Order: sequence, then C-alpha cells, then structure tokens
Amino acid sequence: MKNFMQIFAGVDVYPLLFAIKRRTELWCEDTYLRDYPQGPFSDTETIMLRFPIKTVLETQAELEAYGKSDAQHESVDYPPYAKLPEARPIVFAIMARVQGERLGRVMINKLRPGGKVFPHADTPVHATYYSRFHAVLQTAPGCNFRCGDETIHMETGTVHWFNNELEHEVTNNSVVDRIHMICDVRTSLR
Repeated sequence: MKNFMQIFAGVDVYPLLFAIKRRTELWCEDTYLRDYPQGPFSDTETIMLRFPIKTVLETQAELEAYGKSDAQHESVDYPPYAKLPEARPIVFAIMARVQGERLGRVMINKLRPGGKVFPHADTPVHATYYSRFHAVLQTAPGCNFRCGDETIHMETGTVHWFNNELEHEVTNNSVVDRIHMICDVRTSLR
C-alpha cells in the first residue's frame, strides 16, 4: 500500500487562500499545536476550524476512566470556521469524494520557509479512527512531505490522503509559506 494517494486535483483554493490573507489575525488566535510540549509543530501556525474541546485528558485510558471514551473523536466548530466560510466547499468536496460519515478535525497549517514539521506519527487511536486528508492551498517546489519511506511534493489545488499512522515529516525548503488544510474524515472504509 502506498503512503500517499492523490484523491483529486483542480480544487479552486483561491477563495479560501485570499480570505486567509485578509484575516491574518486568525493565525494568532490558537497556539495549541505550536506550543504543545515537545510537539513537532514549533515552526507552524494553525487556524483551528474544527477540533476536539481541549482537555488535559490525553490518553484513551484517561478518557475511559472519566466516561468519555468517544470524546477524543468528537470535534466542534471553532469561531474561525464561521469567519472562513470559503473553507466549507473544500471540506464538503472531500467528504463527498470519500463518502465521509463523520467530520473530525479541520485545521489550516502554515509552515514558514525553512521550517519543519518534525518527525512524528499521530496518536494510534485517532489515526485508525479517521482518515487524514490534505488540501493544498499554497506550496512551491522544495516543500517535501515524507511518510514512511516515501517522499512527495503536493501541488497547489490537489487533495491527498496519507497514512498518518506512519512516521511523517515536512520540510519547507521553498521561499513561500506552505499552507495546507487538514481534514479528518471517518469513512465506511475504516
């Protein structure tokens, strides 16, 4: 099985990209991922559109002990989702394309030129529950995404699935910010 799969191309990303560029203050509203202790996202900025309610309960055992076994899979809309309605057509197109049954996290990540998303694998319980999709809003040659033993460059306007259960990392050796919208979707294939 390949670690990446392009699921479609030709996505009109410019309405969302322009909306983000007009609302630069949204990058500063939530620093949860960037500030996560020993996390891989210190070089990124994130606009949280949908995310679980942040809690100190991080492990499945902790959640189950407090009667919240499904809580880590439940995402809620954050205020930027209403402020960026241009994201919805892309989210709904992904859901339709993969016959999504449940929408999880949706976030827009910006990786600065020269920045890295450091090697990591996503939480196994989350990675096996949801499929992870990247809608590429802005990129340039030199921005490479490694998953397992495979490395690719994703083009602007494409949407890719990737196997986030495997170790992965991103290196932005380009001169522009790499901006991706990440969507977690539960499908009947899971």
